[in-house]
Amino acid sequence: MSELLIELFSEEIPARMQVRAGEDLKRLVCESLTAAGLTFDAARAFSTPRRLALVVDDLPAMSPAVSEERKGPRVGAPEQALAGFLKAAGLASIAEAEIVKDDKKGDYYLARIDKPGRSAAEIVAEALPAILAKFPWPKSMRWGSGTFQWVRPLHSIVCLLDGKVVPFEVAGIASGNTTRGHRFHGPAAFKIKSFADYEAQLLKHKVMLDPAARMAAISDAAHAAAKAAKLQLVEDDALVAENAGLTEWPVVLMGTFDKEFLEVPGEVLTTSMKQHQKCFSLRDPKTNGLANKFILVSNLTATDGGAQIIAGNEKVIRARLSDAKFFWDQDLKKPLDEMASELAGITFHEKLGSQKDRVERIAELAAQIAGAVDAVPEDARRAAQLAKADLVSGMVGEFPELQGLMGRYYAEKAGTKADIARAIELHYKPKGPGDIVPKEENGDSVAIAVALADKLDTLVGFWAIGEKPTGSGDPYQLRRAALGVIRIVLENDLRLPLEETIPKAEQQYFAQGRVVEISQDAGESEDHHLKRIYSARRGLYDFFMERLKVHLKDKGSQHDLIDAVIALQRQGTPIAGEDDLALIVKRVDALGEFLGTDDGANLLAGVKRASNILSIEEKKDKTNFSGEPAGELLAEPAERALAAAIAKAKFDTNAAIAVENFTGAMNALAELRPAVDAFFEKVTVNVPDPALRANRLKLLSEIRAATLNVADFSRISG
Repeated sequence: MSELLIELFSEEIPARMQVRAGEDLKRLVCESLTAAGLTFDAARAFSTPRRLALVVDDLPAMSPAVSEERKGPRVGAPEQALAGFLKAAGLASIAEAEIVKDDKKGDYYLARIDKPGRSAAEIVAEALPAILAKFPWPKSMRWGSGTFQWVRPLHSIVCLLDGKVVPFEVAGIASGNTTRGHRFHGPAAFKIKSFADYEAQLLKHKVMLDPAARMAAISDAAHAAAKAAKLQLVEDDALVAENAGLTEWPVVLMGTFDKEFLEVPGEVLTTSMKQHQKCFSLRDPKTNGLANKFILVSNLTATDGGAQIIAGNEKVIRARLSDAKFFWDQDLKKPLDEMASELAGITFHEKLGSQKDRVERIAELAAQIAGAVDAVPEDARRAAQLAKADLVSGMVGEFPELQGLMGRYYAEKAGTKADIARAIELHYKPKGPGDIVPKEENGDSVAIAVALADKLDTLVGFWAIGEKPTGSGDPYQLRRAALGVIRIVLENDLRLPLEETIPKAEQQYFAQGRVVEISQDAGESEDHHLKRIYSARRGLYDFFMERLKVHLKDKGSQHDLIDAVIALQRQGTPIAGEDDLALIVKRVDALGEFLGTDDGANLLAGVKRASNILSIEEKKDKTNFSGEPAGELLAEPAERALAAAIAKAKFDTNAAIAVENFTGAMNALAELRPAVDAFFEKVTVNVPDPALRANRLKLLSEIRAATLNVADFSRISG
């Protein structure tokens, strides 16, 4: 068994592309080896700024011989069919094929193809040029007069199988066993003979091959430097990974900037140093504010201890932070209301108006839903009016990721109420699955109102103009907006019925004369117009339900339980809280707990049995057996007991659900179990008497109806 080692040495590969490129190289090579019949133990990919490397362990020397049969056309088939068969089978003439006798369909030709095994070196030499020619770089380039493309100019290729060079050529570069180390500390070429030798010699030539090792080295050294300075590192795993992609021999150094820059918000300084110089910020544990120090990562060990490198970075950092301070000072001269007025010149969407139009809609909607989140309506309206103002600020123009946060700082500087200023920052939350949501318990009621209004305005507007998510894309991030609404509602346990709230958002568009797609057309009847509005609204409502299902599945809920509860709305079953996200989740949770008990599992079996009998008999009779059974026809004690139990269960479940006591509703259903069990044990449904049979089928229908107060049990597996 042999070891395959590949290295592709080039000019600097962008940090963001390295890890993905290493995985692509591993995937493509492994797929090619497997397709050729070569099995192997494991494959590991590595990347540095100047190289991609792959090692495949325990590769056999030869692929196995293969024998296969290919069925051909019938004897006497046209020449064209025979020629195609010969070409596909690799035969020189039809005489090389066998004739197989078949009395039913007629004799036909059969080719027996024996493919001898091939050497692993031959397979690799054939596969690598094809892989490199079509390598899936996000961006690539050509150089010189050739047509070959790579992310940056390719300099050398190492390809060793069991220590021997696998010969091939790509773009005029012949494969070999020679590579180079660090650009400055180990530029001389050296030969390698195995992966262990390769990794050891790279380390000797100041190259850490494994990106995980470089990340660990950067993190450990940065924390150590911060500790030595009695400071704390501002953690940033993404920045650690980026610096690992920029260095082959990372060396951590510490620099200083002028204290006057600490007047600027810390997030601005951190963002500026990270974006422009890939530097880490440091925090003073005594004040919990930023210190006027930073950590940089160099790609070499300087003879002067890094003094010149530090000085150069300090000079650039000073210029960058001066720009940030300029933006901060200039923005503070302009009130947020003045910034907000400039939003009229920024288009939100051609059909949905300007950002100012949007702010007006959000402000009114936030005020309307403020009561549901215990926020002061006028505070919610004011926060919404200022929420997007910082979009025209110089700082957000330079660092778009600081939108909202800068608005909060500008509002605080102007003396705005604390909860309004905080709402300006938090109304964008959550920005993703792992992001926080504003919480009532943290005093974020105003932020919740504005955040919900912002997301609902986006959803209603784009849904109305037909810009809905597709399987291939969601350019307006409507899925994220819907998930944001869901998380805010659930994590704050809000009562926010969608069928009340969505029309309120629609009304803001109508008031502005927007959304002509669902505005009333000239000559259109009011009835038809309302139907179109309801159709668009229902589509958005269903979208929310689908996103809720995704969210609950991610949290571990069974998909069939979610379907069982949500299905009630789609069937038009009148249930309490049918459009209330928080109540739906409580219902799903209670249902899951109930079905985990013996009573729940057995009742589910009884309901399914009743439904199956009903389905068969209704299909046979071509009729529906819904409706209350006639009391005088309840002949058996077991069916009278069941009728009484159903009536009690209906009453008790409705009463429990009315006060959102879903556990109580499940307990009420549990009381049905003994009566259902006794009925199926002692009563025959399909009796000769048609009236008695129909009455008992109605009783089965009532079992199903009683459970529909809680969920559609037919959608639950088990």
